[in-house]
Amino acid sequence: MALKSSKKRIRQNEKRRERNRRYLSSSRTLVKKAKIAIADGNLEQAKEATILATQSLDKAAAKGVIHKNNASRRKSRLMKSLVALEKAA
Repeated sequence: MALKSSKKRIRQNEKRRERNRRYLSSSRTLVKKAKIAIADGNLEQAKEATILATQSLDKAAAKGVIHKNNASRRKSRLMKSLVALEKAA
């Protein structure tokens, strides 16, 4: 028999998990799109996709979905590949 408070905690955790999944999923998708745009070599599209991915990662980090250093590392890697594309172009 579960305590009333533990049942509530389970409900709250489930809500938070669903909410966090949205942020994590969308940021992963945007990062993937940015990587694809960079790989294709389309500079304008790559810049736009990278900005969107960066914003999404920042939002996820601010919400506590991912650690701020994790977001920073991902952004750094994206920017590094974007700069390499700019130099190549």
